[in-house]
This record gives sequence, structure tokens and C-alpha cells, in this order.
Amino acid sequence: MPQWIVFALISMFFAGFTSVIAKVGLDGISGELGLTVRTLFVFVLVVLFTFSFVPAAEWRLLTQKNWLWLGLSGVTTSLSWIFYYKALKVGDVATVALIDKGSVVVAMALAALLLREHITPRMLLGASLIVGGLLVIARK
Repeated sequence: MPQWIVFALISMFFAGFTSVIAKVGLDGISGELGLTVRTLFVFVLVVLFTFSFVPAAEWRLLTQKNWLWLGLSGVTTSLSWIFYYKALKVGDVATVALIDKGSVVVAMALAALLLREHITPRMLLGASLIVGGLLVIARK
């Protein structure tokens, strides 16, 4: 199994825990405050990880393009997290997490449009199943 698949599976596992743990952590506080506390932990852990595993010389490789696009990615991540926590505070974890995972379909469409990535019939079928599952689970 390629290493990137192993990493993606580990990410999937932790992402599943993240939503449930966050819902418990939001008890008695606002989604906004919960997100802030979570983000502080993420910031500290990522900075420690970076200083432990990224060679100092690599910092010099950053270009304006890297800063721009990664910065924009940070903005969209922040907006995603803000609205995810607002939804998680009042909604069911399974439903909120599922709707959030609809982002796979959005990412696939944007990758095709902006990055010219090839979308196969198999991928279209998978995206359709994701949307179908989303509609089935999200409907009350």
C-alpha cells in the first residue's frame, strides 16, 4: 500500500474522532470559543512538529506564490472550521460530519476546473454516491 494511502487512512481515523471529541468539548460553551481553544492547540502542535521535522533550509524555499496560496487555504480552512463548529454545536455529529465530507465532491469539481485533473466515470459514480448518501442521512 502506498505511503500516502496509509497517511490518508490515519487522517480519516483522527478526523472521525475529532468531531465526537469536539462535540463533548463544546458542552456549556459557544462553538466560537470551542473553535478558538481547539485552534490554539492545533497551532502549538503544528509549530512544534514543523520545528522538529522541517529542515531550517526549507524555509528559504518559500516563494510569494507559496505564501499567497497557502494563506488563502488558511482563510478557507478558517471559514470551514467556523461554520463547522457552529453546526456541530447544535446539530448531530454524524449529520454535520457527513455534510462536511461533501467537500470531497466540491474538491473534485474544483480540481477538474482549476487544476485540470482528470475526472473518470468511476470518480463521478463515487461522487454521486457521496451526494446520495448525504441526502439520505441528512434528511429527517
